[in-house]
Amino acid sequence: MVSEQEQPVDQPAGPTAEPDRADTDLVIVTGLSGGGRSTVARALENVGYYVVDNLPQTLLIEMAELAYAAGGTARKTAMVLDVRSRAFSTDLTGAVKALRDRGFHPRIVFVDAEDKALIRRFESVRRAHPLQGDGRLSDGIAAERDLLLDAREQADVLIDTTHLNVNQLRSRVEEMFAGEDARRLKVTALSFGFKYGLPPDADFVLDARFLPNPYWVPELKELTGRDEDVSKYVLGQHGARSFVETYARLINATAPGFEREGKRYLTVAVGCTGGKHRSVAIVEELARRLREVRLSATAQHRDLGRE
Repeated sequence: MVSEQEQPVDQPAGPTAEPDRADTDLVIVTGLSGGGRSTVARALENVGYYVVDNLPQTLLIEMAELAYAAGGTARKTAMVLDVRSRAFSTDLTGAVKALRDRGFHPRIVFVDAEDKALIRRFESVRRAHPLQGDGRLSDGIAAERDLLLDAREQADVLIDTTHLNVNQLRSRVEEMFAGEDARRLKVTALSFGFKYGLPPDADFVLDARFLPNPYWVPELKELTGRDEDVSKYVLGQHGARSFVETYARLINATAPGFEREGKRYLTVAVGCTGGKHRSVAIVEELARRLREVRLSATAQHRDLGRE
């Protein structure tokens, strides 16, 4: 028989630790009108983010606190800032600092494009630029660039959409934000053609034009670097594999430092003449090598199909 003193006593439950605000996954999307903010927002929705469009900048902190308090799926929230908002402020730096002072770790995505691409997009939908006023379309774009200069400089992710179609942009955003640790460095290996210009969002630019061009091999000319025959030809050239191995080791060696400094996205651009053969084959192999050493790496091909 159990005595009264031996009776088990229910212990009061200890205090439940509140989740850290740093665990709230906040993404701030901004950039040039016509640059692709809406496409980025839809892509983020596709990978599970709750998206608030055209949010006044003055409500950033309030929205972040609501996401934190709500928990669940709201813990992944993307906020799209737009110069069309009457409450838009140029002090995004101050707003982000205020969020960090409260313990949040927001990521800023900035979409950009060359003026000629923006003009073409506005003309195709027959719509005026929100800052154009009585001036020309180019005047509105210039005013907006000036307004967003500080935001562009502090962006965690800069995406130049000049040569991306809607599907390519959506795919790139989904690969960046889907199902990965938000604090882990994500590497995009990007092929491009020098004749179409350098990618403005590249952190490293590598030149594959030292390799023979499959374009001049009749049976390979119409294929791409994704085809096995072209890949074997490119990677079989003297110096090709050591080129890939050298840069894979460099990226792997520097990745921990980038992560410590808070960089979450790294773009390694590999160029050849047209972005069809050599750079594509090198990028596919480089991304594969990086995944082998457990880095989060994807292959993207900016100019494939443009010829």
